[in-house]
Amino acid sequence: MSQDSKVKTTESSPPAPSKARKSLPVLDPSGDYYYWWLNTMVFPVMYNLIIVVCRACFPDLQHGYLVAWLVLDYMSDLLYLLDIVVHFHTGFLEQGILVEDKGRIASRYIRTWSFVLDLASLLPTDAAYASLGPHTPTLRLNRFLRAPRLFEAFDRTETRTAYPNAFRIAKLMLYIFVVIHWNSCLYFALSRYLGLGRDVWVYPDPARPGFERLLRQYLYSFYFSTLILTTVGDTPPPAREEECLFMVGDFLLAVMGFATIMGSMSSVIYNMNTADAAFYPDHALVKKYMKLHRVNRRLERRVIDWYQHLQINKKMTNEVAILQHLPERLRAEVAVSVHLSTLSRVQIFQNCEASLLEELVLKLQPQTYSPGEYVCRKGDVGREMYIIREGKLAVVADDGVTQYAVLGAGLYFGEISIINIKGNMSGNRRTANIKSLGYSDLFCLSKEDLREVLSEYPQAQAVMEEKGREILLKMNKLDVNAEAAEIALQEATEARLRGLDQQLDDLQTKFARLLAELESSALKIAYRIERLEWQTREWPVPEELAEADDEGEPGEGTSKDGEGTAGWEGFPGPE
Repeated sequence: MSQDSKVKTTESSPPAPSKARKSLPVLDPSGDYYYWWLNTMVFPVMYNLIIVVCRACFPDLQHGYLVAWLVLDYMSDLLYLLDIVVHFHTGFLEQGILVEDKGRIASRYIRTWSFVLDLASLLPTDAAYASLGPHTPTLRLNRFLRAPRLFEAFDRTETRTAYPNAFRIAKLMLYIFVVIHWNSCLYFALSRYLGLGRDVWVYPDPARPGFERLLRQYLYSFYFSTLILTTVGDTPPPAREEECLFMVGDFLLAVMGFATIMGSMSSVIYNMNTADAAFYPDHALVKKYMKLHRVNRRLERRVIDWYQHLQINKKMTNEVAILQHLPERLRAEVAVSVHLSTLSRVQIFQNCEASLLEELVLKLQPQTYSPGEYVCRKGDVGREMYIIREGKLAVVADDGVTQYAVLGAGLYFGEISIINIKGNMSGNRRTANIKSLGYSDLFCLSKEDLREVLSEYPQAQAVMEEKGREILLKMNKLDVNAEAAEIALQEATEARLRGLDQQLDDLQTKFARLLAELESSALKIAYRIERLEWQTREWPVPEELAEADDEGEPGEGTSKDGEGTAGWEGFPGPE
């Protein structure tokens, strides 16, 4: 091999793979990783909001656990720093699309107030420990500026939890605790400033037995603040100006807190009632209606028991109204995940297109029947079919006692009456009495809804009709002769329709031809008239008209332009 070929081979070979430096991925602000990171940030923020104030107001707490506090302080600072890094790797939506360009993400984050607060919360104020000493935790109060991260985490959790109302109550109780905690710390700090044990309002003298312990100091301050902020009373009267100002501020804070608590609790109760009203029908109106019309007690009791069964067992009858605000595709996916397994059990719906089943799932209407209630009776017009979701129903005789069969969960009935099958001897009438033995949950699919869906799926309609014929043959309820007669009649009707369509097409063709001929004749006549006009212009003018024209006076039958309008032989003028 020559040297040139070696050089070419070396140049054409791919470069050796180098170890690429992996960068952090871009987080989706609505994703799980971002959500769990927000929950992680709750701990350092709550630590600074609760512990730093307590350490600043209770010196024994600061001096007794200095090493532990320093370790926890710098661990929280490390999480604060990592949170800024996470901000630089958290995308944002632009026109509904997640932006993953880190340059644009950084540029957008730097221009927000959040970046300014994050930087301010990480200012190295601890450097003042060198001159003021390590027992001055008030230098870390700037860490409070990261509190918006806590509120964001709470908002995300409230939207994700399955019990939002319980979470709102827990969040409210946490806020109340933090406010009382801060107030108790300020109370103890004010007592130290005024002098412990100087009067009955401040904290007692630590020289008294039991009051020197740190836990007793905090619990007493917390109890005293709770009495003030709850306006329960039974607090010593203030004796100094500072004490009066503190009490006035606490009373104002208590009024605001009371209004906030009442508003929040009212909102929670209203949301719970609204949710119940959305999930379950309002029985108060029905009870009032029955009372006004004096419905008999037995029937009224059945209605009340039905409502009670729905609420106790958390059963819904208005799923369509609950999901109505979701986009149609998302609503279909939710309905499919809940009810598709039930619908796929129906024999006539098996092996159908997935899109057809998705359409049908949206049409299912849940219904609940009480014990002894008839779902349908023999001879009723069948306008819907039923799928048993839960419970047991009996096929009974006309006496309502004799049972022919018992239907359980997963079975169905009434499907034949909603499909127009030729030769069906029962027509669209019910052939049996179906009665609920206990509380039964059924899905109802109306004939109109099925017809509306099948109009878009003709092939599926043919498949379902074929399955329906097979079922009727097994039940000996399919008149083959009648079916053949109906098919022959339908074919003859279709042939006549095709003949009429052909005749109509022929008439339209002839009519179009006549129109074309008429238009052609009109054009020919117009052309001949125009040609005659040009020919008449070339004819010689009579001598009398020429002499009158030479004299300059228009004679009889002559226009001002000199053109003859009077008649000559063969062309008489106007009389």
